[in-house]
This record gives sequence, structure tokens and C-alpha cells, in this order.
Amino acid sequence: MRELVAEPLNAAAFEPYGQVLADPGPNNRTDYAARLTNGRPDIAVNLGVVRAMPPAALPIRITKMERHPLSSQAFLPLDCDRYLVIVAQPQGTDGPPDLATLRAFVVPGDAGVNYNAGTWHFPLTSLDRPATFGLLMYMDGGPGDEDWHTLNEAITLQVG
Repeated sequence: MRELVAEPLNAAAFEPYGQVLADPGPNNRTDYAARLTNGRPDIAVNLGVVRAMPPAALPIRITKMERHPLSSQAFLPLDCDRYLVIVAQPQGTDGPPDLATLRAFVVPGDAGVNYNAGTWHFPLTSLDRPATFGLLMYMDGGPGDEDWHTLNEAITLQVG
């Protein structure tokens, strides 16, 4: 079984998968911090609130990943300590997860993330306690909203 170790989030390492939404510092505001994309112009934006739960046990076994092929997806922590972001790029332009690009990041509770459209990811997982997030993505509840892929072999994720 392959093992993966979660690393602290940094914007440069996360850039192939999306954008980090962090404290703007003394400027008080950062505009265009995320690239919001919508591949279906007739679909409206959804602003939702979601709850992420901590894993029942560590290490975590990654067996499935999801993606939103036509929409970016942003998570903004509302009540959170730390959480996990596990991502992979697609094989080619539209294939299953490319496990050579698989990365796991521990994200502090004061930073958000925006996945690029098509980025494969494991479901949002909090680490220390249940967490609440704002969610922003283009969706209508139809089949174009998300794809799921079952990995050929489970991956064990170690969290420090």
C-alpha cells in the first residue's frame, strides 16, 4: 500500500491545484484571490454552508476522489481549527487522478482554498473537531456537477 504524508499548506506548492485564500495582511483586502471558473454559463453560482468531520481514526485511507470538471470550488472556513486538502491533477486533460501529482496539505483554520475546475480531491476533512465552511461553486444538482473515481489501490495518509 502506498503512503502519503501531509505537509503544511503553502501557496506555491498548492498552485497547480488552485489558490490559497489567506489573510490579506495590512492591505485589508485581496481582490481576485481565486480564479472562479464556470464551464456552464447557464448554471448559477451556489453559496452553501458545509460541515466537515474529523476522521474516525488515523491514518486515513484514501480510496476515492472527486472532481468538479466544469466549476472551481472554494471553501472558506467559518468555524475551524485545521483541515486536510488532498489533491491530484488529472491524467491528461480529462482523465482519472494522476497519482504522481497526489499531494496532501494541512491547512490552518484561518485559510481557505479554491480548487481549479477539474482538480481531483478527497472529500473535505477536518482534523481536530467538526468544522463549518462556506462553499462557493457553480452547480445545479445535475450530472455535470461532479465525477467520482475509485483508486485501484488504497493510499494511506499520515498526518503529523
